[in-house]
Amino acid sequence: MQVQVHANDHIQGGESLAQWIQTEALDRLARFREHITRVEVFLTDVDAGKSGANDKRCRLEARPAGRQPVTVTADGDKVPVAFISAVDKLIHALDADLGRVKARHARDTIGAHLQDPE
Repeated sequence: MQVQVHANDHIQGGESLAQWIQTEALDRLARFREHITRVEVFLTDVDAGKSGANDKRCRLEARPAGRQPVTVTADGDKVPVAFISAVDKLIHALDADLGRVKARHARDTIGAHLQDPE
């Protein structure tokens, strides 16, 4: 799983922030490693540098193999808060999305119930 971090000009932290986000994303999403090819992280400062409540936004876009992307967004007063909140939302969304795929493939066909076991 590849993690790409994109930040606008108003986000402070540079390479050390990007490295922390990559490490955290890989750790927190480890159980989805076989299903996700890439996670893109988009960090923005909604107030363009002014300090305010919940002005940092994190949008995560996960690319499950062979499926449509799963996208979540979270806001926080600091980038790490917004990121952790977004990752939690992404885990929930991936559980729901990939769980539906497993359930669909695990079902027996109607014919299996009609066959005589003898």
